[in-house]
Amino acid sequence: MPQITVDYAAPLAAAFDRHAFALALHTVTEQTIGASVAACKTRFRRIEECVIAEGEERVDMIHIEVAVHSGRTQEAKTELARAVCEMARTRLHAAPGRRLDVSVHVGEMDRQAYAAHQEDARDQGVPA
Repeated sequence: MPQITVDYAAPLAAAFDRHAFALALHTVTEQTIGASVAACKTRFRRIEECVIAEGEERVDMIHIEVAVHSGRTQEAKTELARAVCEMARTRLHAAPGRRLDVSVHVGEMDRQAYAAHQEDARDQGVPA
C-alpha cells in the first residue's frame, strides 16, 4: 500500500529513468518494511523551479515522500527513509557543474481513513 511521491527538478528529467527508479523504490520498500511490491504505488511530479536555502543556483533537488499505513515502528520508518535516500543517492547524480539535493520523508496514513479501488477494463466487459 505504500503511496510514494517523487518530486524532482526539471533538469534531471532527461537522464532520469523514472520507471526503473520506481521499481527500485518498490524493492527497497519491500526489503525494509515488508510491504509487498504489488502494493506499492509511485507517482512522479516534475518541479519546474525550486529555491534551496539562500537561492544557490545550479542545485537540483529530489524529494521522496513515502506514506505507509499506521502501525509501523519509528525505527522501521527511519530505516526506510535511510534506505530510500541511499538508493536515490546511488541512482541519481548531479549534472556537471550542478549539485543534487536528496531528501526523504516517511509518514503514516491512518488505516481506517484509507480507501482504494482498482478497476480493470475486463471488469466492465470492455475487450482488453
